[in-house]
Amino acid sequence: MIDEILTELRQKMNKSVESLQKDFKRIRTGRASGALLEGIKVDCYETQMPLDQVASISIPESRLITIQPWDKSITPNIEKAILKSELGLTPLNDGKLIRISIPPLTEERRKELAKLARKMSEENKIAIRNQRREANDLLKEMKNEKEISEDEMYRAQEQVQKVTDEFISAIDDVTSAKEKEIMEF
Repeated sequence: MIDEILTELRQKMNKSVESLQKDFKRIRTGRASGALLEGIKVDCYETQMPLDQVASISIPESRLITIQPWDKSITPNIEKAILKSELGLTPLNDGKLIRISIPPLTEERRKELAKLARKMSEENKIAIRNQRREANDLLKEMKNEKEISEDEMYRAQEQVQKVTDEFISAIDDVTSAKEKEIMEF
């Protein structure tokens, strides 16, 4: 039973780290990336559709993203969706293709992005601490119902803490790598 709690805890914490890595892909670093455009919804055929489902996205150069709509009639809608997003990018439309030039980041903007990365990191650490608390509550409940002894509960709580420390460290590593990537010119 304790092993099941620890296995489930690892899975939940791993999802938190993966979620942070996915969120970090959307933070602009001065290089073009298709991940920057993830989450952008386009008005298409009277519904909201993800950008990657209505157009092909490619990166021909390190500072350029090109978007080729499959249906030319939705090109203005794609342009509006990119302008409405909070990415601060300006699309250039030539009728067939939308080009997005990725401008170099200013030092001030880099610092803002690093601060945002730290904030995202802290939110995921809080989620991991909540998962630790839930696991410890389950262990206390098992002890109160005489399913495990007090010594077993304390040993299991130590294991829970080790797992928590391991994943907090993983989040710190991912965050420092992203900060380094943001701050390099």
